[in-house]
Amino acid sequence: MLNQRYAAIDQGTTGTRVVVFGEDGKHFSPAAIAHKQLTPNPGWVEHDPMEILRNIRSCLNHCGVVDAIGLAHQGESIVAWDAKSGQPLYNAIIWQDQRTESVIRKMRAQGVEERVRAKTGLPLDTYFSASKFGWIMRNVPGAVELAKRGSLRLGTMDAFFMFHLCGTHVTDYNSASRTSLFNIHSLEWDAELCALFGVPIEALPEVRDNVGHFGDVRYESTTAPLTACIVDQFAGTYGHGCREPGQMKITFGTGAFLQSITGTDVPDAKGSGLLPTLCWKMPDEKPVYGLDGGVYNAASAINWAGKIGLFSEIEEFSDFPDEPAIARGLAFVPALSGLGCPYWDRSAAGVWAGLSLETERKDMLQSILEGIAVRSAEVIFAMDKVRPIGETISIDGGLSSNTYFKEFLATLIQKRIISPANREITAQGVALLARKGLGLNYPMKLRNQNTMTEPGKRDLRPYFEKYKDIISRSRNLRGD
Repeated sequence: MLNQRYAAIDQGTTGTRVVVFGEDGKHFSPAAIAHKQLTPNPGWVEHDPMEILRNIRSCLNHCGVVDAIGLAHQGESIVAWDAKSGQPLYNAIIWQDQRTESVIRKMRAQGVEERVRAKTGLPLDTYFSASKFGWIMRNVPGAVELAKRGSLRLGTMDAFFMFHLCGTHVTDYNSASRTSLFNIHSLEWDAELCALFGVPIEALPEVRDNVGHFGDVRYESTTAPLTACIVDQFAGTYGHGCREPGQMKITFGTGAFLQSITGTDVPDAKGSGLLPTLCWKMPDEKPVYGLDGGVYNAASAINWAGKIGLFSEIEEFSDFPDEPAIARGLAFVPALSGLGCPYWDRSAAGVWAGLSLETERKDMLQSILEGIAVRSAEVIFAMDKVRPIGETISIDGGLSSNTYFKEFLATLIQKRIISPANREITAQGVALLARKGLGLNYPMKLRNQNTMTEPGKRDLRPYFEKYKDIISRSRNLRGD
C-alpha cells in the first residue's frame, strides 16, 4: 500500500498536465502540453477536442505504472460527437465563449431565468453549458439527424474524454451541475430545462458519483482504473482541504473562482448573486453543496496588460508604493469579459478611472492587481453575508505568489490568507479523490507548507465603496 501511486490529469483552459502522487505525499509532473486556442469569430473560443485527447494520452504515457487515475477538467466547456465513430461534430465550445449571448438575452426577456435558477442554482449566462448545447443542435450539420438515430452524444469535456479512454458515456454530479440542465435538488437531468434550451435529453451522459470505477484506461503497455472525475475548480477546493461548512478557497487562474462549503442541503443564496452549487457526491452519501462565485478576469487581465505592452516580465508586478493606487485616485475594473458574480453582466467592459498626466505605467500595474482583489472581495463579502466564512481563506493560482496582491486582499477583507507552497493543489485534490475511489479512506501523508498573510491595519473600506461606484459605471458599455 505504501508504494501506491495516483495520476492526476489536470485538463485546463490552456493546457493539459499530469501529476503523479505517492502515498508518502511526494509528487512530480512528468508532462505538460499546451493546446491551441481557436477564436474563429469575436467572442468565440474553441478547442480541438481530439488534440486535447491526444495530449491526455501523451501525458499518461509518461507516468509509468499507477494504481488509479483521476480527471479534473475545465467545467462548462462542451463537446458533441458521434457515438459510432467517436468523432466530434464540431470543436469543443469553451466556457469563455459568448456566441449565445443573444439567445441568453432573449430567454431572460421571456422570464425563464428564475425557473432555471430555482432548479439549477445558476443564472442564465453564456458561461454555462446549456446554451452551447442548444447552439450545436441549431447550427451544426448532422447533429439533429444523429439525435434522431440515437447516435448523438453530448457532454462536458470529461464525458468526451471518458468515452474514448474508458468506453463509457458518463459524467459526475459536480460536472453535470454546471450545465444548467441538471436539477441539483432531484439529482437528475431535467426534461423541462432540456426542452427549454433545445437539448435532447437522451444524448446526455449517465451521471455518477465523483469517485468510483468510471472504467479502465489503457496507456503505453499498462492499464489503470479511472476512479475520480470533477471540475478543476472543485478539485482545488478538495485539494485545499475545504470539507466543512464555512471553509473557502479562491483559485486565481484565467479568472478568479471562489467556492465555499455550506453543507449537505442546497443553500439559499438570498438574492446575493452567488450560485448554490453541488461540489461533489461520494457513494452512499448526501451531496456536499456550497456557494460559488466567478470573476471572469484575473490572470487574463494580467496577460492582456502584457499584450498591450504594459510589462514584459511578471516580476514587474512588485515593488509598488505602500500607498494603494486607489488611494491616489486610480482604479481599474477588470471587466474585460464582462462582470461575473454577483452581477452576471456581459454588457460590462474594462474601465480605468482616474488616469491623469501623472499616471505612470507602474501605477497602472498596481491598479490591475487591486482591481482583481476588489472584484474578489465583492464575492467574499457576499458569501460571508449568506453563510459566515472562517477567519482564513485559502488561495492558489499564479496570483497567490504575489506579495502585494495578497497583502492588499487580506487587508481589504480583514481575513488571513493562506497560500500553499505546493503549486499542485488542483492535482492534489484529484489524486486524493482517485485514491478515495479505490476505497482508501485513511489519511494520506501530504507535504503541504503554507504561507500566511495577515491583514494590515489600514482601513480600505472607503476605497472599496469608491470602487463599487466605478464598477457600476463599467456596465452597459459593451455593444451587441
